[in-house]
Amino acid sequence: MRTKAICLIAIAIVAGQPALVIGDDMETLLVIEPEEGNPRNSEGDIVELKAGRLCLIYTRFTGGSGDHAAADLAMRISEDDGKNWSEDRIVVRRPGGMNVMSVSLLRLASGEIALFYLRKTSKEDCRPLMCISTDEAETWSQPTVCITDKVGYYVLNNDRAVQLRSGRLILPVAWHQGPGQARDTAGVIMCYLSDDNGRSWRRSKDSFKGYAPDRRRIIVQEPGVVELRDGQLMMFMRTNAGNQYICYSPDAGETWTKAQPSNLASPLSPASIKRIPWTGDLLCIWNDHSGIHEYPAGRRTPLCLAISQDEGKAWSSSRIIEDNPDGWYCYTAITFVKSRALLAYCAGDKEIGGLNRLKVQVLSRDWLVADIRNGDLFHDTMFAADLQRSSDWQSLAKTPVSAADSSCFEK
Repeated sequence: MRTKAICLIAIAIVAGQPALVIGDDMETLLVIEPEEGNPRNSEGDIVELKAGRLCLIYTRFTGGSGDHAAADLAMRISEDDGKNWSEDRIVVRRPGGMNVMSVSLLRLASGEIALFYLRKTSKEDCRPLMCISTDEAETWSQPTVCITDKVGYYVLNNDRAVQLRSGRLILPVAWHQGPGQARDTAGVIMCYLSDDNGRSWRRSKDSFKGYAPDRRRIIVQEPGVVELRDGQLMMFMRTNAGNQYICYSPDAGETWTKAQPSNLASPLSPASIKRIPWTGDLLCIWNDHSGIHEYPAGRRTPLCLAISQDEGKAWSSSRIIEDNPDGWYCYTAITFVKSRALLAYCAGDKEIGGLNRLKVQVLSRDWLVADIRNGDLFHDTMFAADLQRSSDWQSLAKTPVSAADSSCFEK
């Protein structure tokens, strides 16, 4: 069945036919394959434009498939809900150095669209930039640097920029190196905050490293933030400890509680969490390694979703979106449009490379929220106890941070 679906996708793209429907609840809108001279198409983001058009901006690599290879930012537009897409238009060219990558598209409260991305000048200088569009992605302002207090290598994942109800903008980042400093693979987490619509930025009061319950230092990378109903912020981040870690901010990102293991078991792979506009619940997309579904150890598969009705304390049993054991699914951007959730994510495999294929999938509203009221939830306290007893967790937590971060697929 999986082979048949892949063949149908390829036929639809080559022949320019409408998007492939897999059942009534899940539809593949776009698959961007690597090709000669363009060995990797990876992480991006989608924003809905006026009149219902969709705008996708993603990283188009031309100088190789590694994270430091030459790449530009390419845009595609759909006029028909994602059934057909325009050809690539390069919206940000690599200005020199290594590349530009990791797009966040954010509709601001002002109505403008903000484009955030990383400009990777060197292994000691990788910082987020911000552009504004006032004409629905037709043109963009000159980019401004969001981090000016300290030059360094900061990682801001795609689809991570957030605007709070107060209007504050938040960029959760992981710092890894500064000029003349040794590289810190494990990462130091912090946020950059703006209260004037991105004209100026400052670092959060807190920055922190990650530690397991036994005080062993662990990898904490690629943080994300979601605003909770009570005004607190919840941060989530990938680790090499066998699950996502979370912490909370009571003051809009200035200070943070100690990062603790959550009930989202995963490999060293980022999760994505956003609020579902129709229900107010939280949606999580991640690689579920809890054991509910079969998975090969250490690989970013299967790709699953779960829903929380209590602000992330407990999650519904996960459902599978992708489950190829040779697949590599990660860096998921989530965009809610009308009665659908659009997911844009890396969907490579061993044959073409894990990060080299970009896929846009849509989930129906009915399928997304089905079966979440049956009380089949994981609870933090029970899961944390089970996790500490897990031999998998013990082995992962004892892995040196440099070894745990190595991967044939990078990132």
